[in-house]
Amino acid sequence: MDMFLKDKVVIVTGAGSGIGAATAKTFAEEGAKVVVADYVEESAQSVAAEIGSNARPFTVDVRKAADARAMAEFTVTTFGGIDVLVNNAGRGMFGTVENAEEDDWNDIVAVSLNGTYLCSKFAIPEMRKRGGGAIVNTASNIAMAMAIKDRAAYVAAKGAVSALTRSMALDFAADNIRVNSVAPGVIWSNYFDKMLSEVDDPEAFKEGLRARAPTHRWGTPQEIANAIVWLASERASYATGSMMTVDGGSSVW
Repeated sequence: MDMFLKDKVVIVTGAGSGIGAATAKTFAEEGAKVVVADYVEESAQSVAAEIGSNARPFTVDVRKAADARAMAEFTVTTFGGIDVLVNNAGRGMFGTVENAEEDDWNDIVAVSLNGTYLCSKFAIPEMRKRGGGAIVNTASNIAMAMAIKDRAAYVAAKGAVSALTRSMALDFAADNIRVNSVAPGVIWSNYFDKMLSEVDDPEAFKEGLRARAPTHRWGTPQEIANAIVWLASERASYATGSMMTVDGGSSVW
């Protein structure tokens, strides 16, 4: 533990499991104070309890402006300000533009894209008060010049998050607020656990995931957490508007 982020105040959304939980824990290990934000109250509480005194849970629906505002206010009241925001909340589903249900499509866009907009909207003024900050958005390697079949809403939403990242980086560079994104490949999480219950051949599904990368494996939440924490830290002080791809080589396969 080098405590490089000692006393920095960090919000991580979608922090109740997977990449978000690993990210919240890694920030705390680096000395940060962390708001563990998640849609599922029990999950946020569990991760915050595991971290200890430098973490507080917050239940948030990132699709709602009132919740995003309340999260920023809670963070300022609890820890005195906001230095880092990790927009990690997201969801996915099977479906093409032909067979996806409209409500599901809208919900994926609302969580991944609108949630990034709303949480940033209320965090940025607080960062400005502290002389700057860092935002890291979780995009995906499919936000590059590639896609995957039968995930149209997810592909569209993550591509939009990548584009929004670049726009935000330009808009807030003068405020010393850096905005970057991380682009994971296949990272095993509860999302894939759920998918296993929806496919006819789970073993073939898992082999298909492994086969997407030349390393022939999926990644771990910790491997993405390490990238997010680096992008948020002063180690990455000259990085803004970038997308760090962490996908085992899938994007060049």
